[in-house]
Amino acid sequence: MSINIIRPGLLTTVQDLGRQGFQKQGIIVSGAMDALAFRIANLLVGNEEGKAALEITLMGPKIKFEEDTLIAITGGDLSPTIDDEPVKMWRPVFVSKGSMLAFGFPKSGCRAYLAVSGSFAMNPVMGSLSTSLRPEIGGFKGRALQAGDRLLCHPKTKVGELIRNRLITKQTDKPFKQAFWTIHPDFLPRYEENPIISVIEGPEYSWFTEESKASFFNTSYSVTPQSDRMGYRLQNESTVLKQTNQRELLSTAVTFGTIQVPNDGQPIILLADHQTTGGYPRIGQVASIDFSTLAQVPPGKQLTFKMISLKTAQKRLMKQEKLLDHLKIMLRMKN
Repeated sequence: MSINIIRPGLLTTVQDLGRQGFQKQGIIVSGAMDALAFRIANLLVGNEEGKAALEITLMGPKIKFEEDTLIAITGGDLSPTIDDEPVKMWRPVFVSKGSMLAFGFPKSGCRAYLAVSGSFAMNPVMGSLSTSLRPEIGGFKGRALQAGDRLLCHPKTKVGELIRNRLITKQTDKPFKQAFWTIHPDFLPRYEENPIISVIEGPEYSWFTEESKASFFNTSYSVTPQSDRMGYRLQNESTVLKQTNQRELLSTAVTFGTIQVPNDGQPIILLADHQTTGGYPRIGQVASIDFSTLAQVPPGKQLTFKMISLKTAQKRLMKQEKLLDHLKIMLRMKN
């Protein structure tokens, strides 16, 4: 089974949950920006939650299915259609051979995920199929997808075959058959145009002036067009974060969600393709519970920060993972 890329879109890449265990060698993790939406997409088609899927950014691709395929689309709503018919998200969808999947205007968020039952048949690099764009490794030839690319897929999983068999019994004249049910909103990531992002105090938080620390949590920052999978560059011209005494910081560990403050006083939030170390002071760390919300903020929109404790962040994350466990159980019962 395979899919053909007719039009690549702005940035479409193969991703999984990242290249773990190699940061000490300077290898970046990469992986899905919105890991929760990514994991749910895989579960909906009967895959293990970490299997490779497509991450689609803002302007989506046009894809032709060479065989009957079971898919799910999650994440940001980029107005997906199959043969010009609107298709619903957050549910399994059976697509007939020869059908075309396309995307239109973004309605919410900026990154969608396309999972196919069985996932993609590619050779892993350091145990991962994630595309790392700068070192050009992983995914499909280490790069974003281009027109003419043909992605081979493994056969549908047993669960995927069961879902497919149930869907094809539905009588419809559309080129696809989608489940009537969807996932309850309690299980879904929270997407907002101008969200409030939860932050834990960073290692160098005390280095900043009291005025700067107050401004950091009372300022709306714009996500600039210079932002990418490596990091969001934020800007508010009326607020410049300053240290009490200008100090140099030796390069030290950073991770997804680390908020650095370079010399211009405008924060940078590191994301999936972040470097392994950084030399700017770390004023905060985005709580992992808000990674999905953060990943879906498009350039030009704004975000603000609020301080939470590590204990609160851990409780919220544990609640999310329990909900995901419940979702897995319910999907097994459904199928």
